[in-house]
This record gives sequence, structure tokens and C-alpha cells, in this order.
Amino acid sequence: MCPPEATAGFKDRLAGIVKPEHIVSDPAILEEYSKDFSFTAHSSPLLAVYPENREQVQGIVRLANESKMPLVPVSSGPPRFHGDTIPGRGGVIVDFSRMKRIINIDPINRCAMIEAGVTYGELIPELKKHGLRLNMPLIPRASKSVVTSRLELEPNLIPKYQFDYVDPLMTLEVVYGTGEDLRTGSASGPGPLETLKADKVNPWGPGMIDYFRFLTGAQGTMGIVTWAMTKAEVLPSIRKLFFIPVEDIAKLTLPLIRSLKKRIADECLALNNVNLAAMLAEDRPEDFMKLKANLPPWTVLLCIAGYQRRPEERISIMEKYLMEICRDLGMKPQTSLQGAEGKESTVLELLSGPWETEPYWKLRHKNSCHDIFFLTTLSQAPRFINLMKEIAAGYRYPAGDIGCYLQPVVQGRGCYLEFNLPCDESTAEESAGIEMFMAASETLMKSGAFFHRPYGPWAEMVYSRYAEGVTVLKKLKGIFDPNNILNPGKLCF
Repeated sequence: MCPPEATAGFKDRLAGIVKPEHIVSDPAILEEYSKDFSFTAHSSPLLAVYPENREQVQGIVRLANESKMPLVPVSSGPPRFHGDTIPGRGGVIVDFSRMKRIINIDPINRCAMIEAGVTYGELIPELKKHGLRLNMPLIPRASKSVVTSRLELEPNLIPKYQFDYVDPLMTLEVVYGTGEDLRTGSASGPGPLETLKADKVNPWGPGMIDYFRFLTGAQGTMGIVTWAMTKAEVLPSIRKLFFIPVEDIAKLTLPLIRSLKKRIADECLALNNVNLAAMLAEDRPEDFMKLKANLPPWTVLLCIAGYQRRPEERISIMEKYLMEICRDLGMKPQTSLQGAEGKESTVLELLSGPWETEPYWKLRHKNSCHDIFFLTTLSQAPRFINLMKEIAAGYRYPAGDIGCYLQPVVQGRGCYLEFNLPCDESTAEESAGIEMFMAASETLMKSGAFFHRPYGPWAEMVYSRYAEGVTVLKKLKGIFDPNNILNPGKLCF
């Protein structure tokens, strides 16, 4: 925490680094940064500052070091869900919403170089103009920063690539807690970025370290990324979406496992009726309740794509493989969505871009939502789904309200499993929810769930079991952020 005597004059000195109008102390605006849809305790910052370039970011970090002022980087607009940007120890919000340059889109190397404030709502239309698209998470909000999403390891919809889940970024520029900056991989130099002869798309090195991995999942505690090069994919010329209704949870992952072995589909995921209804409902609550009742308990979504070369033939071949797989499993893929006929094109649109309207789809059933998510394997996912239902029953939480999303990652070698727990924050349901949230998280973890993104209360659960790793992480933190100014209180710092 910044001592009171150091706070005096900080704003005046900050005005020498950024434009005075880019420093905000209005309590109403600061209040927006003090809370989100997590169980993290509310805490207001002293100020918010909006840098416009790397030099300003460096100046802010160096000034914060002198004053021992905590800095909390924020790149995405609301709503926020995980507590990672709440300034638990006060300090200054560093908001990147003014760093929105799409520096370069490279159709040949299939990548885009973007600043930290560029959102899905801004990048996706620009990529489309170049015949490209992103392998993106499930319906991110339009205000979500692409760089933040990549750094925080949000799972992507297309799992057929070997490393696309863990390596969606190629090169990047980071300002460490010391104020020093570094460019990674083939962007490392020598010389200014504008004079580099390298193509800036090789993420590895120089030497034995993949520097960009050091920043993934770190919640802004190890460095502040100012720009990054992210992978993109060729935009298909034809897409055909198939829906597989699943009644028996034991059979849920079988079509996913089989189709992934043959690399049949691009988008490949499963949703339960609660989440699918929340995404598709037009009039709430009537339409939501009707859809939820009519949809099957689970729907597997598989999207087959054709590209520039003989797209119809590719679609035909992949469709044949899919039909053979499902016939062996006693399942029937459909081009119509059972229980929501006529909304098939809407589903395809949802898988292709960000969520543009309010409220966000996770908040459409009730006015608040809490997520429990972790990594497991496809074979273990049904066990965890049943376990979550048992936990909910013990707390008298209606299992029929639990949204669930299952996403294979890295060619199906792993599986991202997410439970969405809607609640009404204006009632006692919200305060009762934290007890179930914590109990469910602990039970799932003890049962083998791997909480790879330990936000908020998960941090203690994860790092208390990881003593050797915590020791190493704290040593690294002491090197790259010796005064612990970058998002202090998060992770194990």
C-alpha cells in the first residue's frame, strides 16, 4: 500500500507524464473500477490514468516505483467477472482504453499486431476485411481486450490446432515493474521496432527462454503488455454447422473425442440447455424459460468449414466422416437446432463474433453470475458435471439454473469445463452463493479439477498446495517487480 505521505503530489507528477485530462479522480468513475461480478471485496482506486503509448506507461511505472504506488492494469471494458482488476490495495488504475491502434494486419503470415486496448468488437471487423478471423473464446463481450484474453488463457472455440490454446500470441512488448521494457521473440531487436528486419512472428527466444509465457495467466503482476502480435486464421468461404442433441451425460464427450481425432470440425464445443437458452432468448424471462424447456439437456456444436481450395468438396468429405462417427455412436447430427428451430443462423453468428448488446449473455437469466472453471480431460468431464449437481443439491441451489460449457483444447488432449451460477445480487441468494461457490471449488479441486487461472479466492486454494512453486514465483517477482507495485495481492504476491 502506498504510504499517505507518498500519495501527496502523485497526481501532479503524473500530469507531467500523461495529459492532465487523462487523469481521473471523479469518485463516480472510480467506483466502476472498485467492483465486478466476482466475490472479491470492493475497493476503490485513488486515481485512474489513461496512457497513450509505451513511453507514458514506462513513466507511470517509474513514478509508481518511487512512490511505492500500486498499479492495476485494465484493458477491457465492463462487465468484468474475476476480481483480477479490483485494486485490493488501492493505488492507480492504468486503463489502456486509449491504446487502440491496430498496428498491422498481415494476411500472409496470418497475424495482427495490436495495442493492449484493442477489443474483439474492433479487431474482428478489420480482420474480416483482410480475409482473416480470430480463433476466439465463446462469445466474448465486444469490450473485451484481445491481448488480455490471450494472456489470460481463455479457451478458444477451434481446438484442432496443436498449440493454439497455449500460444495464441507470437511476440509482444512488455514494461516490467522496474520500468524497463522488453520485446520478445523475433521482435527483440536490435534497434527500434520500426527498423527491425525480422518479421516479429517468431515467439521463441532469444536464447533458451520463451519470455512471453512468463506473462500468461499472471493477471498483470509480472509486467504490463503494451502491444502484442496475435495469430489469426483464414476466413472460411463456406461453413456448415451441425447440432448433436445429447440426453445421456455419459455419452456427451464421445462425438467430440471421435471427431477431434479426424480433425473434422473447426468450432467444436458443447453447451447445456441453460447456456444455450441464455444466448438465444429474445424476450426474457418467457422466451428463456421456453427455450430451456424445449432444448435437449446438452447440444454438441460442430462447425465444418471450407476454405479457398475446393470448399464444397472439403465440406462433403468432412460431413461424411461426421456421419460415420455418429452412426457408430447411435447419434444423429442435425442441421436444425432441436428445440430452437429457426435459430441456427443466430448460433453461427454467435460463434463468429463478440456479444454486442446489453446485458451480457451470462447476465440474461438473473442480474449476476459467478463462474467456476478449470481444466480436466474429456473423459473426466461427465464426472465433474454430475459432481457439481450433487454439490448444488446440498446447498439447495437448483441444478436447472446451472449453465455449463465444455470446450476441448489442444486437439482434445485437454478440456476446459465451466459452470455458470446465476443469482440475484439484490437478495440473500447472493450472500448464500459464496458459501456454495467456495465449497464447490474446494470439492472439485480435491477431486482432480485443475484450476489453471486462480482468480480471487482460488489463489489461496491453489498456492497453498504449491509451496515449492510459490517460492520460485516470489523470487521472480522480486526481480521483475522488486517494489511489488504491479497488481499487488493477486496470485501469491
